[in-house]
Amino acid sequence: MTDRTTSESEGVLEISRRFTVLNEKGLHARPAALLVKTASQFAAEILLHKDGNEVSAKSIISVLTLEGYSGAVIDVTVRGNDAVEAMDAVQELFDNRFHEE
Repeated sequence: MTDRTTSESEGVLEISRRFTVLNEKGLHARPAALLVKTASQFAAEILLHKDGNEVSAKSIISVLTLEGYSGAVIDVTVRGNDAVEAMDAVQELFDNRFHEE
């Protein structure tokens, strides 16, 4: 489910991956804050997509508006020079249930 593409005209790496929220209580305040803290460590733009909505992973209010309940499917798109590292960090959070369980 990984799609890595480089835009020829801009020379910017873009990565998209699909994740399922696995932690029991979903993306409530604590895991959302952890996601924002992690995303903010990178220069890359990190966007979350769910049900036609797109929000920045660097905004706590935006992340909370996604309604990331347990089992929700969220697509993540990362654009920038440090996109690989940023996506790996985001994937680690999802894979480890935001360190809640």
